[in-house]
Amino acid sequence: MLTPLFLLLTISAYWGAKWCYQKTKKSYLTPLLIAPLVIIAVLFLFQIEYTTYHQGAQWLTKILQPATVALAIPLYRYFPILKKHLPAIVLSVSLGSILSIFVSFSMASLVHLNKTLIPSILPYSITTPIAMSASEKLGGVPAITAVFVIMTGIFGMIFGPWVIRLFRLRSDIAKGILLGTSSHGSGTAKALELSPISGAVSSVCMVLAALLTFWLSPWVYLNLVN
Repeated sequence: MLTPLFLLLTISAYWGAKWCYQKTKKSYLTPLLIAPLVIIAVLFLFQIEYTTYHQGAQWLTKILQPATVALAIPLYRYFPILKKHLPAIVLSVSLGSILSIFVSFSMASLVHLNKTLIPSILPYSITTPIAMSASEKLGGVPAITAVFVIMTGIFGMIFGPWVIRLFRLRSDIAKGILLGTSSHGSGTAKALELSPISGAVSSVCMVLAALLTFWLSPWVYLNLVN
């Protein structure tokens, strides 16, 4: 019975945050950060269990994967450019994905993280649906993985443009590789704001990073953790 209310709450929180973001262009007002905080505040205020909310708003989660199909539009439009720079894209994404996995493993080892939690954070820098599948495949906790993925995306959206300015990146290709490899869908959304070409490149990098991480994570976990 509460499903329409939870859907309305989620959509309203998102569009409200998006309106503020478009008006101010402040990265810390991104809907990925503000909308969850609003929802958490409402659930806490009215003492609503998360499981109850999830049952009502799960339809939005289910359309997440089909929604990524829309990313094929910029890929089609800028295919010649992507084809031209494909070697650089593949090399950059491969190095970025490998570095991401080993950094997360090293950090987990440094703080002596419980071995059962390590597979939950290994795929932190790829898109949520694939990251959760990879985590579950390794015996991790998908819900924990989703939290790290969202945090990574928000971090990338906020600090990605700062890194671009710091290193004076002028190429749309370089901007797309940076954001897509490190910050998955959130980075791609930011890349699309910078330019359509950056968005197209970021889309490709996001998919490649997800596939590489999905394949490499089990090897790292089985050979270095166990």
